[in-house]
Amino acid sequence: MKIHEYQAKEIFGTSGIPIPKGEVTSSPDEARQIALRYEKAVMVKAQVHVGGRGKAGGIKYCAEPDDAFFAAEEILRMEIKGLPVKKILVAEALDIASEAYVGIVLDRVSKKPVIMVSAAGGIDIEEVAQKTPGKIMKFAVDPVMGLHGFQATSLAMFVYNDMKLVRQCTGIIQKLYDVFMNSDSTLAEINPLIVTKEGTMIALDAKINLDDNGLYRHPDLEAMRDLDAEEPDEIEAKKADLSYVKLDGNIGCCVNGAGLAMATMDLVKHFGGEPANFLDIGGSSSPEKVISAMKIILGEPKVKVILFNIFGGITRCDDVANGIVQAVGHLKPSIPIVVRLTGTNEDEGKRILKGVGMEATSSMEEAVKLALEKAA
Repeated sequence: MKIHEYQAKEIFGTSGIPIPKGEVTSSPDEARQIALRYEKAVMVKAQVHVGGRGKAGGIKYCAEPDDAFFAAEEILRMEIKGLPVKKILVAEALDIASEAYVGIVLDRVSKKPVIMVSAAGGIDIEEVAQKTPGKIMKFAVDPVMGLHGFQATSLAMFVYNDMKLVRQCTGIIQKLYDVFMNSDSTLAEINPLIVTKEGTMIALDAKINLDDNGLYRHPDLEAMRDLDAEEPDEIEAKKADLSYVKLDGNIGCCVNGAGLAMATMDLVKHFGGEPANFLDIGGSSSPEKVISAMKIILGEPKVKVILFNIFGGITRCDDVANGIVQAVGHLKPSIPIVVRLTGTNEDEGKRILKGVGMEATSSMEEAVKLALEKAA
């Protein structure tokens, strides 16, 4: 789950990470009032769940309160990478002496949080990693032992030579690590981490991505979810207890189990196709879940065929078959459906489908090839 910059800054602020003064609003008039209260230049920043806001014109420097009004008016009419801007952050503008990067990401290979620091802040860290990887220092933290002070100091010294700045940066790295661990994050990032002309270190921008699987422990964080910024189909899938991610292809995939779903998408691409989605109906599939899944897939106009790939374990093939039959009768899809059933109650599932004139194969490869053929 992604949260907005202003929400991430609230978390940073309560954790002791220094942040600029700022207030969020949806009104140009309020933007002007905020700028008046601050009695200094402000930045007006679009709050959307995508990067590249500055390049798109979604971040503007405003020397006067009236400038803040007009900037807010313009930004609130924008769409950035397809997402409408509904909120803006009005924050004090600061005199910047230097910019750095500090971020923590969950590395799924090592199964550890990895801290990354760089003196090249304010730009995409991916670009830095690609063009000048020597400018980045990485450190994988043992999650059992935690982050020690000397380790955080070593990271800070990679970025700064001045020991006053090293001490400030060390404290920020330690607090960012606490935020990352305590909130069940998959990403916590400060880009840029600035030093002002007065020598104060401040998190000028903030980004946090939260692990959906840990949200039950954090109702306060789950309340930050912005449904307007998420795909409507993904919201519906969550309500139906389905795991769904929209993709760009035309092969609608409905699978039981995340591993099988990934293998199905890989095989679709292997044979030259493009999956339209990741959709996992889970390990125990009632017919109602199958109906919900098919409804979501049919809502995407790019989809030319629906591929069911079911390996019955806890999931019963006859349950899935009944769901397909009910969904076809209720939704009356105009595109072909290809079904692979194998495992628990496979024969019964195939019998149910045959009763309504549908065939199912036991071969995953055969099913994928047939789906691509029908989508051509």
